[in-house]
Amino acid sequence: MVDLVEMPETASPITMNEPGPKPGAAAEAASIEIDRLDFAYGTHEVLHNISLAIPPRAVTAFIGPSGCGKTTLLRCLNRMNDLIDGARITQGSIRIEGIDINDPSVDVVDLRRRVGMVFQKSNPFPKSIYDNVAYGLRIAGVNKRTLLDEAVEKSLRSAALWDEVKDRLHVSGYGLSGGQQQRLCIARALAVEPEIVLMDEPCSALDPIATAKVEELIRQLKSQYTIVIVTHNMQQAGRCSDRTAFFYLGNLIEVDDTAKIFSNPAQRQTEEYITGRFG
Repeated sequence: MVDLVEMPETASPITMNEPGPKPGAAAEAASIEIDRLDFAYGTHEVLHNISLAIPPRAVTAFIGPSGCGKTTLLRCLNRMNDLIDGARITQGSIRIEGIDINDPSVDVVDLRRRVGMVFQKSNPFPKSIYDNVAYGLRIAGVNKRTLLDEAVEKSLRSAALWDEVKDRLHVSGYGLSGGQQQRLCIARALAVEPEIVLMDEPCSALDPIATAKVEELIRQLKSQYTIVIVTHNMQQAGRCSDRTAFFYLGNLIEVDDTAKIFSNPAQRQTEEYITGRFG
């Protein structure tokens, strides 16, 4: 996955989301626990001693300049990096609800059902809207039409897309606008009932109107899901997330409530990045 370069937007003020968990709360009730994680591609180490607790039913944003390791870390959370030759964790662990996801006993297919992912560029399958959403369920062995119908409608409603497509469910997903395609991909991820949803720059290819719809959707979904989003857009992190983690050169520099990160960061590097002095 290649990060798209986007400089912090400093011309307009950042609107803060509602305050998230209190400092320290994440460590007490973390849905995801990353402990002293090192990660490498071949001999090149790209993540260094990352320790981070991600709370349940909240939005956590990963920010930082291109190449800082945030997308690599995101892909570690559902073992997508397993698909890359030479990519490996060299030290540390990632636990979801107390289970080490890299333990040999873990079923990777089931892990990726529990931890869904939405990519930078919308990637609907060359199928109808209905079949896009039902795809994961059919792979899991669900073929009863009434169950599929219920799941498709529920998922499209959750993705705020049902009212726009309910009369053309059997039209190709390629016929939707870019923003609708991205929400279709979110619906497809939700259909298999994940616990965690990962989003890698989900609005990077969208216009402002479509971006606003996806951001509103993210805010609605956090009541049901743990969401982790990678973004270069400072305003987006401020609008959508409860907590923000800032990365630089493979290191976690700072993590805290989003309001504090943007108004009173503890680290000078964080402040310089947010204000656009580097990035």
